[in-house]
Amino acid sequence: MLETLRTMILDFQEVPMNTGVPRRLRLKAIPGKAAVCIGVRRSGKSTYLFQVMERLLAAGVPRENILYLNFFDDRLHNLQKETLGLITEAYYSLYPEKKNAETVHCFFDEIQAVPGWEPFVDRLMRTEKCQVYLTGSSAQMLSREISTQMRGRALSWEMFPFSFREFLDSKGIESAGPLSTKKRLLIRKAFEEYWETGGFPEVVGLDRNLRIKTHQEYFQAILFRDLVERHDASHPKAVADLAHWLVDNTASLYSINKLAGYLKSLGHKVPKSTVSDYLDWFEDAYFLFSVRIFDASLARSHANPKKIYCIDHALVASASSGVLVNSGHLFENLVFTALRRIHPKIHYYRTKSGREVDFIVSARNRPRKLLQACESLADPQTRKREIAALAEAMAELKLKTGTLVTRNDDERITVDGGSIAAIPVWHFLLGLPELEE
Repeated sequence: MLETLRTMILDFQEVPMNTGVPRRLRLKAIPGKAAVCIGVRRSGKSTYLFQVMERLLAAGVPRENILYLNFFDDRLHNLQKETLGLITEAYYSLYPEKKNAETVHCFFDEIQAVPGWEPFVDRLMRTEKCQVYLTGSSAQMLSREISTQMRGRALSWEMFPFSFREFLDSKGIESAGPLSTKKRLLIRKAFEEYWETGGFPEVVGLDRNLRIKTHQEYFQAILFRDLVERHDASHPKAVADLAHWLVDNTASLYSINKLAGYLKSLGHKVPKSTVSDYLDWFEDAYFLFSVRIFDASLARSHANPKKIYCIDHALVASASSGVLVNSGHLFENLVFTALRRIHPKIHYYRTKSGREVDFIVSARNRPRKLLQACESLADPQTRKREIAALAEAMAELKLKTGTLVTRNDDERITVDGGSIAAIPVWHFLLGLPELEE
């Protein structure tokens, strides 16, 4: 293994780095703390690490001072937590003069592939002159447990597939500043492509059939590597069947009882507690997200049905059976992922009379925001329903404003005690901050 590690370290020194499209993520290295980038597989975490390395090289860091290992590489499959120390042994056997003399920048990709990696990284930062960068596709890397094991020596950032602004970056379309008529037309045309392709970097520019095939391969990889294998699932078919049902029912309400009943109807003997575990696994892998009702009582919030959303609306279109998912659900999913990028806690709201508002978000030190996702207000009944729900929620929460995200509508609607801004989705996406407010 020592020789294998030496070879991998040296090979990386000679390989040109594919840095891709610069991401709008501000990961900052702080001395004494590991910088952790987590998110769904294929969202661009490895490419982002190469962007960080490129900045280090531009700042004068020698290439030999960058140590990179991808733990999904099959040559590292035999590496265990007890043998992780071989990494530094291999590196310093190649560059003994650097030990305790120069800062070594260690980039460990998908490190969660080695269970029990935390003490190694903790020891590395305590005993060596190292700055550590980690990626992983498990939300457990954000958990208190990890922070405890590493004694607070980690700061985490989340990586999602391309935001609309990053998608425009990939197309070379400038989105900052005042928008001329031509730029506005370019952005609107680009949104139609974003609507079709979604945000996974690799599918941008692919034709429809290749895009669908790629999405379906992502779906299978997440299902079996991040869910079934990672958690050693005893009922893999039940996990797969549940994932398919949830994707088919994107932006819809579910309850644990309903899901357990569905699996039972397929012949799976899975208790409700296990179904609940599966849902935690989906969220942990940044694949599917559950949104609870907004309620001051945590017990009531847990007891009420939840809504399900996927990491990428176009992945849903490619992986679903196509029977239950409609464009309205996909549109709502797109708005959800845009909000989730910057707000870790999102709820849906139900008024006292039973009307529903899709999203309520609470930003630090700012008033709550109510948002409704509706493709079109052209139908008078739809318009009346969506406005009534928002207006009622605004009154109950004593808010003066609400937002209606639509495909093309652009108007300000006056309601009792406030106003609702109906805005086109491309405009809404460009108006979002890049980080949590």
